[in-house]
Amino acid sequence: MSLNNNHSIKIRILNRYRMEVQFALDARINGDLNLAFHHYERAHILSQKFTLPHIKSHLGMLRIGFLRKDMREMFGQCVRVVAALIFSKLWVPIGNTGGANVSALKPMPIPHDLRQLLDE
Repeated sequence: MSLNNNHSIKIRILNRYRMEVQFALDARINGDLNLAFHHYERAHILSQKFTLPHIKSHLGMLRIGFLRKDMREMFGQCVRVVAALIFSKLWVPIGNTGGANVSALKPMPIPHDLRQLLDE
């Protein structure tokens, strides 16, 4: 695979990541915290190998945890922000949705539409 093709794939993944983050922001503004969290999970799956977007997906989940007054989620996301900073370029559990409701080390199935993009 050429460098240009790798760059093109990275751009498509990050564009989709930005869409998911925007969907999350829109849902949060509309008061649907469950839908917002769902879109942050999808953004997380897409961003795992990109340090800054990966951290931002966890910060989005942290914000939802704060709005829900969910201490477990807030604590879990604080830990995951640090882990994302350290491990994004080394190892990530592929498909992991990033919420505190799942093990931070558990690989998970990737939704079909995201799998197609990530498999390019």
